[in-house]
Amino acid sequence: MRHNVYGRKLGRDKNERTALFRNLVQSLFLEEKIVTSQAKANAIKGTVDRLITQAKSPATRRLMSQFVTQKKTQDKLVKELLPRLKGRTSGYTSMVKLGRRLGDDTPMVQMSLILEASENLKISKASLRVGKSEKTVSTETKSIGEKPKKQSRIKKEIK
Repeated sequence: MRHNVYGRKLGRDKNERTALFRNLVQSLFLEEKIVTSQAKANAIKGTVDRLITQAKSPATRRLMSQFVTQKKTQDKLVKELLPRLKGRTSGYTSMVKLGRRLGDDTPMVQMSLILEASENLKISKASLRVGKSEKTVSTETKSIGEKPKKQSRIKKEIK
């Protein structure tokens, strides 16, 4: 029984698992989104959130640099991503389900960083609502000079 055993093994030993998580996290920081299995995405979600929180504070940035070893990735995280994540305190990632992989029927997800400020999200949601209502109004009303739709071949032959 696995009572109170934390973490996912993913069929790997400790060194392989650490290398896998490190590579996935660094790829996520460099590319800002990755496509991976749902189990791997769930396994690194907490690590990503913890590393971003550590990188925000200069006192704990050294802890982040122990896990994220590539200098290029560290620079991108500190100089590009952190200013865009300034307004957010948690929930830095999102996962979108993509379906199942054909080879082994594994559920796949696209994991991406949420880089907008929370205020921008409220504004964009409000603008989406307005945009939807305008679209429905415009599709319901027809203009006078509108051309008739093309008739199908069957209807043309009948006439």
